Amino acid sequence: MALRVIAGSLVRAGDLGMRRKWHADAYRWQCAIIPSMSEDDTIRMYDLVGGDEKLRELVDRFYDLMDLESGFAELRAMHPPSLEISREKLYRFLSGWTGGPDLYTPQYGQAFLRARHLPFPIGTSARDQWLTCMLMAMQDLGFDEDKQDVLLQAFFKTADWMRNQAS
Repeated sequence: MALRVIAGSLVRAGDLGMRRKWHADAYRWQCAIIPSMSEDDTIRMYDLVGGDEKLRELVDRFYDLMDLESGFAELRAMHPPSLEISREKLYRFLSGWTGGPDLYTPQYGQAFLRARHLPFPIGTSARDQWLTCMLMAMQDLGFDEDKQDVLLQAFFKTADWMRNQAS
């Protein structure tokens, strides 16, 4: 089954022979788009992740990997010594961003995501570290490749928009 993001939701598409695949090769990302047959069968990304419990597990594994793996040192350096608040903010943000309950706004106000990230030098290396860390977290939690692909497509768009440095 192929999936793609449509206005914050996912649409199932038949196997069209055209598969979007992400390749992490020295932190470089390539993407081809899966065409959709129909927009009738829509799934929220929140449900694709597995709801609240799985989203929390994903965020926790993401930050565990960031803290443990030396390949994410640049990304880790942008965070405070304790990752507790960062974990909670990402979990709350992703809940609403994926189509689940809006947990971020009532607690912290509007996300203004790009503005909140402007103080940090985010180039392609930091973006790719974030994406690779998230991919590894999804793999560690056993997300199948279709789920990984769909989520990475959405994450890539946002992560790339966060860049404020040329490299």
